[in-house]
Order: sequence, then C-alpha cells, then structure tokens
Amino acid sequence: MALSYPHIDPIMFSVGPFEIFGHSFEPALRWYGFMYLVGFIAALWLLNRKADRSNGLWNRDQVSDLLFYGFLGVILGGRIGYVLFYNFDLFLANPLYLFKIYDGGMSFHGGLIGVILAMLYIAKTQKRQFFAVADMVAPVVPIGLGAGRIGNFINDELWGRVTDVPWAMIFPNGGPLPRHPSQLYQFALEGVALFTLLYWYTRKPRQVGAVSGMFLVGYGIFRIIVETVRQPDPQLGFYFGFITMGQILSVPMVLFGLYLIYRHVPKKA
Repeated sequence: MALSYPHIDPIMFSVGPFEIFGHSFEPALRWYGFMYLVGFIAALWLLNRKADRSNGLWNRDQVSDLLFYGFLGVILGGRIGYVLFYNFDLFLANPLYLFKIYDGGMSFHGGLIGVILAMLYIAKTQKRQFFAVADMVAPVVPIGLGAGRIGNFINDELWGRVTDVPWAMIFPNGGPLPRHPSQLYQFALEGVALFTLLYWYTRKPRQVGAVSGMFLVGYGIFRIIVETVRQPDPQLGFYFGFITMGQILSVPMVLFGLYLIYRHVPKKA
C-alpha cells in the first residue's frame, strides 16, 4: 500500500497561445515560480517589520535593495550552481540548458553563494559589517526554502528513495515503486523547523555572525539527514558508495557555522 501522488498541474494558469514571427508562445505562471514569489513577499514583510523595530539601524529602502540583490543572487546562483554542481556535462552538450529554469533545477548551495555575493555588495554600499547583513537575512531564508520544496513536490521532482514506510508515495516520474516524499521532509525541516529554530535563537542578543552560524548549522544538519532518504541525482549517484553531493556540500556549512557560533566577538548592542 502506498499513497498516490495528487497530480497537481505544475501550471497555475496560462495565457494564449500567441503566434509571433511564426512561433507559438503560451505564457504561463507555474507553481514552482509562484513559490519563489511567496518566499520573496514573506521575506519582504518580515524584514520590513525588523527594520521598523531596529531603532534606525535599517530602513525600508535599504531592505528593498537587500531583497532585490538577494533575489537575483538566489535565481542566478541557484541556477548556475545546479548546472555546475549537478549537470555540467549536459551544459557542455547544450549551453542553452542554463536558461531552462522553467523546467526546474535549482541548487541551494549555488543560491547560497549568489546570496553571499549580494550581501557582500550590500555591506559595501551601505557600509555595514558583512555578518550584520547576513544575520538580518538568515532568519527569513527558511520561508523561501520551505516554499521552494513545495514547488519541487508539485513539479514531481527530487523525490526520495524506494521505501515501504506507511506514508510512502508513488510519483509519476519516479517509477512504479513507492518512495519517500523527501520534498515534504525538506519542507518540514528546512522550512518549518529551521524557521522555528532561528526564531527561538534570535530572541536573545547574539554576537555578530552567530545567527548566520546557526542557520548554516541547522540547514546543513537537516540537509545531511534528508539526503539519507532522498534519491541522489542519477547523473551523479553516490560518492565513495554512500555519500551524496548534497551531503558533501553541507559538511563545510556545518563546520563553518559552528565556528561562527562559538568564536569570541562582542555581542550586538
């Protein structure tokens, strides 16, 4: 016995088709992209609230700039990271694959690099400490992560390994055997649990960089856990017979996060 995939249409709605220069186009809004929009709007609302309570340290215009460049970092870094980390051979065979973001395929670790570059830019232009910017952003990131995992579920991608647990699910793209709904595990851990952890952790003043460190540790541990039941990418498989690319990329996050939490620097004012 297994649960059946709910067969959600990945396209929310479409307009057209239109004929342009002999080619047919049908603009559409997909759930996958909509989930990124949900994460962006939620982050904007929460960061504006934090700015309003920051006693002048932040204002809403600065938050808007931070989110704009952060969103670019997520999209560009996430897509480039996915192509480089997970599908580099396909990119070499067809460079246009890089732009097929509508088919899915985003890397968290690539998106993280993109966001780090965006935060470096904001820190420089707004004359702030880098980790002061990172500590501002980190608590709202799980909302976008959780929304993105729901998008993965609707896209029928990134499912788990074959299993016989009572809540196993048969995914149309995953073959006839029941699998772990690992996208929902990641929604629960990377989204709900990580948001709750950071909310609790930020209720007290922390040293600069500690909140960023807790985010790295929390995400890294949750990702390593879920990867034990998530189906590895077929073009990569397992490294050394037991470890996945997601786990390899997450270990340095945990180690650096622990360093940020336990290093000795002055606490925030």
